[in-house]
Amino acid sequence: MVRQKWTQAWVCVFLFLSFSTAPVFAQTALTNEGLVPQDALNISADAAILMDANTGHILYAKNAHKQRPPASTTKILTAILGLELGKPDELVVVSEKAAAVGESTIHLDPGEKILLYELVTGAMVKSGNDACVAIAEQIAGTEEQFVRMMNQKAFLLGALNTHFSNTNGLPHKEHLSTAYDLALMARYGMQIPAFSSITRLKETEIHFIQPDFFMNLRNTNKLLWNYPYTDGVKTGTTNAAGKCLVAAATKDNRQLISVVLHAPNRFGDSQRLLEWGFNETETVTIAQAGETFELTVESTEPVRAFVANPISISVLKKDIDKLEKKIVWTREEILPVKAGEVIGTFEVWLNGVKLHSAPLIAENTVKPKGRFAKLLEGK
Repeated sequence: MVRQKWTQAWVCVFLFLSFSTAPVFAQTALTNEGLVPQDALNISADAAILMDANTGHILYAKNAHKQRPPASTTKILTAILGLELGKPDELVVVSEKAAAVGESTIHLDPGEKILLYELVTGAMVKSGNDACVAIAEQIAGTEEQFVRMMNQKAFLLGALNTHFSNTNGLPHKEHLSTAYDLALMARYGMQIPAFSSITRLKETEIHFIQPDFFMNLRNTNKLLWNYPYTDGVKTGTTNAAGKCLVAAATKDNRQLISVVLHAPNRFGDSQRLLEWGFNETETVTIAQAGETFELTVESTEPVRAFVANPISISVLKKDIDKLEKKIVWTREEILPVKAGEVIGTFEVWLNGVKLHSAPLIAENTVKPKGRFAKLLEGK
């Protein structure tokens, strides 16, 4: 049975909860425009980006924040919400509206019954536009309400230049995203086991409950066959959007995400970006979570401070030896210092440019020594 239409307040609550309980990334993204000029890699796409999935750092960018029609790469966020807000074994009854959606479909008919997980698979592997509408109606009651949820989720993920008007990417003048925003969505989605499992499937089948039959599906992402490190993610094609591809690949335990929009050679562009990223860049761990540093304060024990999260930087391999670490104490050397108080920053610099800074947090409370202790020390 389809859920009752959600109110706007409940939508916000569910999106907040799904975001706050989602996988936590090791580090937030740096704001930069890539490590090399945009003309350095001979990319045919009108807009492109290469992102390190662990750090979120941008390795390459070309018009990365330019709004463009995203076509079926839209389905990345539809699948994310379908998996986060629904149950895989929910039984969905296909509506007339969902069955009537055209273009790329999994040929749904009104009244057919199928599990929600199978619909998500059909949306991501076969790019079923009809599956997306069926997912939306099951989760939110109407496609329109689900699209509002998509836009709210995009905002929470930091995809600030995205506005969706439907669930599947069919042409609409106000349906726009960017290479950077789509990379953020893919990065988030690949941390969800069910999502990453579906998106890497070359071929599979989905089971319809009523009538009882199986449908074979073949992934539209040819990079899964052409590039052995590929993890997914999603193709997209319309006249307005051109050929698009969001791709992820893992090599030597490092995952990169590429996005190419309006790319005549989308598979070639994507492979070139990913190979360049693996061959020419590296992720360097500068400090471990909990690593401590000492601030010496006169006439007392040292004040220990730590970084709460690991600090990793994505850089060109040739620049690794140029990275500089700086400790900047922002707290005056006046006691007491309370545990948990921010007393400085840990900074990473390259060629005179600050790449990252993180707060240094006092690990211990340190009070001034009493008069008797000072007398014993002859002070």
